[in-house]
Parts: sequence; structure tokens; C-alpha cells
Amino acid sequence: MGKPLTEQELHNLAMNIVGKHLEAEGFEFMGVNSKPKKNPQFVCLKDKKLFFIVVRSVLHPQDPKVYDIPLMEKIKEHALSQNGEAYYAGVGLYNAVDRNLPVYLNEDYILEYEGIIKV
Repeated sequence: MGKPLTEQELHNLAMNIVGKHLEAEGFEFMGVNSKPKKNPQFVCLKDKKLFFIVVRSVLHPQDPKVYDIPLMEKIKEHALSQNGEAYYAGVGLYNAVDRNLPVYLNEDYILEYEGIIKV
């Protein structure tokens, strides 16, 4: 049995997954914050518009598409004050053998990520 990933390691993994997706979609990174409780995680520019993106790693049995509404409303208000848009990126990370077990270092995991969700 491997070593379970810490909260920060899971967050970093989620950040990498979302970051690669944003890069592939042509977003330009203006600011990146990898601390889990410091929001938003990404401030990006695309088509002359600012995007404020909150990233969360989500474990079983939570749904990666469900977000913290009060938090995201605050981010949305901030985004609108900057003529930007707020998005949520929930990244489901599950143990490939048993979803009830933690995700272990260097072991297979299941990824559930459908892109960023506009708030």
C-alpha cells in the first residue's frame, strides 16, 4: 500500500489538471495561487476578458460539479467588479481500485473533470 496523498498534494494535482486544460484552451495566466484556501487559484486572460477560476480537488462521495455557493458568489462579485467572469473547476480524484480508499502516491486514480463551470 502506498502513501496517501496529502490535501496539498491532491490540490496540486487538481491545479495541474486544470492548468493544462486552460493552457490547451488558449488561456493566458495572469496569476496563479496554489494555496488551497486562497481564492481564486487562477486569474487568466482570454479574448481580452478576465477569468477568475477557483479549483478544488474533490474526493468520493462528493460531486465535483457541486460548489460552495457563498464562496463562489463572493468570487463572482469580485470578478464582475473587474469586468471579469467567475468559474469553478471541481476535480474528482478517486482511488482506481476502491473509491472509498484514499488516492495513493504513484498509484492509479480515476479522474472526473468536465471543465470549468461558469458561476
